[in-house]
Amino acid sequence: MELVWNYNKVGTYEVLKFVKKTGAKLIYAGSSTKFAEVDVVSPYQWSKASNTELVKNYCQWNDIKYAITYFYNVYGPREIAHGKYATLIAKFREAMKNNEYLTVVAPGTQTRNFTHVDDIVDALILIGQHGIGDEYGIGHPFSYSILAIAEMFSDKSKSDVIMLRERPGNRMSAPVIDAKTRALGWMPKRNLSDWINALKENDWNVK
Repeated sequence: MELVWNYNKVGTYEVLKFVKKTGAKLIYAGSSTKFAEVDVVSPYQWSKASNTELVKNYCQWNDIKYAITYFYNVYGPREIAHGKYATLIAKFREAMKNNEYLTVVAPGTQTRNFTHVDDIVDALILIGQHGIGDEYGIGHPFSYSILAIAEMFSDKSKSDVIMLRERPGNRMSAPVIDAKTRALGWMPKRNLSDWINALKENDWNVK
């Protein structure tokens, strides 16, 4: 909790003071967990969700231009593959490269929208130039279940998967809030299936 507070609360307030001093426009990366319809939230979820109110109020009080964005399951080059911050795509890739099981949190039918980092950057440039206010979601419109992702990595996915115990607060779906981003002319250009197929071609032992 202390680490979350220092990074997401104290750190954000320091950034707000900086943009007030310099007159810069603030593009804040919120968290799509703000829109989660669950009763159990983590310190991270709370801090990121409450920060959007802090950003909006502080910027309005001080006449600062701002836009708040929300990323949906970013993937692409240089993903974290190990540890508690590892991404699903990177973890699955490493598991298949090392002939290990794919671990899926039960029930596995929960869906997510995976968005390539280059599409994220394209959207951020547009939002930086033209966006004002809240709810600039950046997410691919097509969603995949976690088990479907496992099937993309392995032709024998059922035998390659170990189901983990269901976790409290795990969302079954995460609808993308992106109308304001699309109104700026943004559309994602990359697809997750193409990315995974390219990974499998490059990693000779991923079948």
